Amino acid sequence: MAESLRDQLLKSGLASQLKPSTPTPAAAPKSRSPAGDKSRGKSQAANQQKKPRDRDDIDLGKAYALRNQADTRERQRTQQEQEQRAREKKERRQKLAMAVAGKSLNAEDADIARHFSHGDKIRRVYVNAAQLPLLNRGELGVVQQAGRFLLVTREVALAVQAIDPDQVLLLVDPDQPDDDDVPVDLIW
Repeated sequence: MAESLRDQLLKSGLASQLKPSTPTPAAAPKSRSPAGDKSRGKSQAANQQKKPRDRDDIDLGKAYALRNQADTRERQRTQQEQEQRAREKKERRQKLAMAVAGKSLNAEDADIARHFSHGDKIRRVYVNAAQLPLLNRGELGVVQQAGRFLLVTREVALAVQAIDPDQVLLLVDPDQPDDDDVPVDLIW
């Protein structure tokens, strides 16, 4: 049978250098005196007290919980911001609808296309012969409402511009000179 490690160490001569083992505290006889219980209770309580943790020594479960809480707060904040923007957008749409309700001047007999740029595209609104010079002078404007281009008076276009400037697509400033006009003295 195999020899124990202690027996092997004794044979090799290393066991003489080892100290005899001391009995473990569990193997020590228990004292039944009340004083012994109190002193042992204090020492066990001292042994069981945890060392104070550093901030770097946070356990993994707490770190995940903190990150989860932070993520939850961020999602809630983002959702509240989106809901607020949606409410504001809905209110603007309602105000725009009220501002242009019944004030559209789009004519059914309009056959002249007036082109204008919107975003990165060229768009058009159809006007009749009487409306074209008014639109070019800035007395009329074009606003977008519910995906349609509406021809309205300057006052209505300015009211729409106060609510949402992006919805006014064409409003000529009568006091501003045209950019594409060539001065008379440069004409050959």
